[in-house]
Amino acid sequence: MSKKLVAYFSASGVTAKVAKELASTAKADLYEIKPDVPYSKADLDWMDKKSRSSLEMSNKTFRPALADKDARIEDYDVIFVGFPIWWYVAPTIINTFLEAYDFSGKTIILFATSGGSGFGDTLAELKDSAPNATIREGKLLNGKLTALDLKAWLDTLGL
Repeated sequence: MSKKLVAYFSASGVTAKVAKELASTAKADLYEIKPDVPYSKADLDWMDKKSRSSLEMSNKTFRPALADKDARIEDYDVIFVGFPIWWYVAPTIINTFLEAYDFSGKTIILFATSGGSGFGDTLAELKDSAPNATIREGKLLNGKLTALDLKAWLDTLGL
């Protein structure tokens, strides 16, 4: 049996709720990916082209700083990485997180929450940030998910 971690970034609390349910169902540890500077409501205003999130997402090389780097990735075999979809991909803080640790030989399974879009080019945009890991596109985990729903998904992953 592999040791599992659910690491997640949540700006509004939606992804946090899903991550906690997933960690409980998967019998995994939980780790919150926190930005050094938390996002305000104004920062997340995607309608404002000058908002923090809009500026970050328009520059694919931008890497928001992390509040800490104590995730102990070396202790895990499988790491679920969760995030909200921003502009059809993962927020760039996910690249920051992946680049902050050595994921060599690890399996990363992505999950996301979204108001309407799918994973888009997320997998392609994250691969270079953890080049020695196996990254698998997982699932959009939206709506009212039960432990049975999550268990069924984990079963399809062989976990």
